[in-house]
Amino acid sequence: MNTIAQTYKMFIVAGARPNFMKIAPIIRELRRGSYPFEYKLVHTGQHYDKEMSDVFFEELEIPSPDYHLEVGSGSHAEQTAKVMVRFEEICMKDRPDLVMVVGDVNSTLACSIVAKKLGIKVAHVEAGLRSGDITMPEEVNRIVTDSISDYFFVTEKSGVSHLLAEGKRKDSIFFVGHVMIDNLFHQVEKLKHLAPTAFETTIFKQRNPSYGVVTLHRPSNVDSPETLAGIVEALAEVSTALPLIFPIHPRTQANIQKFGLTIPDSIVTTKPLSYMEFLNLFKDARMVLTDSGGIQEETTALGVPCITLRDNTERPITVEEGTNVIVGSDPARIVAEARKVLSGSGAARKKPELWDGKASARILSVLSDAMRAD
Repeated sequence: MNTIAQTYKMFIVAGARPNFMKIAPIIRELRRGSYPFEYKLVHTGQHYDKEMSDVFFEELEIPSPDYHLEVGSGSHAEQTAKVMVRFEEICMKDRPDLVMVVGDVNSTLACSIVAKKLGIKVAHVEAGLRSGDITMPEEVNRIVTDSISDYFFVTEKSGVSHLLAEGKRKDSIFFVGHVMIDNLFHQVEKLKHLAPTAFETTIFKQRNPSYGVVTLHRPSNVDSPETLAGIVEALAEVSTALPLIFPIHPRTQANIQKFGLTIPDSIVTTKPLSYMEFLNLFKDARMVLTDSGGIQEETTALGVPCITLRDNTERPITVEEGTNVIVGSDPARIVAEARKVLSGSGAARKKPELWDGKASARILSVLSDAMRAD
């Protein structure tokens, strides 16, 4: 007698730019491997314009979403509430056995709450990260999501320690490596097969064999005239020694104009770039100056010096073992650390444990066993 193997319905939730890079390798692994899952992709629409969303589906080989909630922008409360209402509707209609959320954006929080209240198991990919700064919206999202998740997939061992300290069961925590790094290696390999002229910023690279890359978007850095002016001043000084290229986030661009600030000619500004074009830039950079979370990890994986314009990081492995240095928004510290990098005395360069491009396979193997056992 033939027995039909049981399959489980899984919703994979993506809402904002970083989520797409994290779900892409999971979806590729689902297509490639033999796992007991029928998955549906839920795009909440937290980022909804072409520059910040749709292009990632094309470049990262992500299929069109099965559900698009089209939430759009709004305050944290408005956005979270809209996601919750619309996600609940599809969960009630198409009842999944498991909801996978990634990262720490509002969609992560909203969908995990909805799933848990409906009795649906929640898997949190990139669980356990903590900055210790509860004023960061992402920190609130991380803590609340982890307080109700069933399966915790951790990128670095500090995440395991945090979750155990918060009372999570050891057998629900899995140190698997990092799906963002899975995707990074996949996309770097793809870049090798693209024509050198595939991107507009290739001209900048050809003209400047040594250069730095800047990203800046956090409200704590860009919403204060004094803070933003100080950072721009520091970047201007760095750019006298190293040409900089700065894809400007819409929020940052608006505030630069609002505060009457001037970007010097030694800093080349561009519109927000697609992931592949941005990767093509920063993988060869002399240094990256950023307030992003994910870029701290990607630069560490590639051995690119990273200067983080924040007072803390939820990714300590990038500082302890990787190429990352935390400098805050103080102009003097930013310039001093940039000079260290240029002199060759920057942070150490070591690839963290399990950042080997195989995290997605580990996650799906764990979930397969867990769902069968329940």
